[in-house]
Amino acid sequence: MKLTHSTLTLAAWATTTLHPSSAVAAPPNPASCYATWGLEGFAHTNPLGPTTGGASGPTVTVTTAAALQSAVAGTEPRVVVVQGRIELPSRLKVGSNKSVVGHADASAHITGAGLDVYNGDNVVLQNLKISFILDNDSITIRNSTRVWVDHNEFESDLDGGPDKYDGQIDIIRASDWITVSWNYLHDHWKSSLVGNDATFRDLDSGHLHVTYHHNHWRNSGTRGPAGRFGHQHVYNNLYEDYRYQAIHSRSDNQVLVEGNVFRGDLTGEALSTYGLVIPMDSPNTCECGDEELDGFANLGAANDWGKGTVNITQVGNFTKAPYDYKLTPLELVEKVVKSGAGIGKI
Repeated sequence: MKLTHSTLTLAAWATTTLHPSSAVAAPPNPASCYATWGLEGFAHTNPLGPTTGGASGPTVTVTTAAALQSAVAGTEPRVVVVQGRIELPSRLKVGSNKSVVGHADASAHITGAGLDVYNGDNVVLQNLKISFILDNDSITIRNSTRVWVDHNEFESDLDGGPDKYDGQIDIIRASDWITVSWNYLHDHWKSSLVGNDATFRDLDSGHLHVTYHHNHWRNSGTRGPAGRFGHQHVYNNLYEDYRYQAIHSRSDNQVLVEGNVFRGDLTGEALSTYGLVIPMDSPNTCECGDEELDGFANLGAANDWGKGTVNITQVGNFTKAPYDYKLTPLELVEKVVKSGAGIGKI
């Protein structure tokens, strides 16, 4: 594992602007001081090769639900630029070799229904606002490989309890080689689940390699992320008022946690490997929660837990990520993530 740091100043980094074409193609990052906006993690380094989405195909701009549904269908490479607010009448099925990217004016806003990447490969989802999705997850990645979810915003509310909405980014059914980076996820109960059923051990084991880095979680409840049976590398994320349970490794899951920062008086459990699925992470068969096997955790570079608690019941063997990545110094994580996460930054 090679950790690199540039000597450029934070101010120089924060004032640099990227363009949609560079976000899709992920060229050398001109902003690289203490972090990178280029692709890194499992979606970059894996046996199938780096995720490129639709970069080798044509670009089309869409402004309606019908045009968006048509543009993301099939497996031909295509960059689909979304402009304006689009209310989807049903879930959007995103085919392989697609980049679905919000317009440079940061107007792309998807409501009504969420996005599905099912049985696919090589997909980029970038610079999109997705809010108040009641039908299911905002994004579901199922039995798919090489997906990069980057620089998006996910929003709902905490009214109505944990089952009013489902997940914001759920990664399930043996999906693999995923990177979730620079997203702003806020005002939501159950954010990101990796492995959605404790009975799917045979299906999921050996898969579910997911990198989470430089995401900004604020005013959230649980699953930041919660993992079963896989390997998640969780680094340089900012958690503000994560109320109940942020990082949860259960059912023999392995998580490597480093360089994360927790802030806020409402922060609850920052990290747990205890298998209990707490009532706030429903559904549950018992009002006291559901029992699963414990998971595993390893700590890499120092974390700032703030007022959060840590409960590591089992130390695992996921001690180093199998790729190069840029680790932001802990004292700069809050500033860097707040400056860079979400829409309108690329």
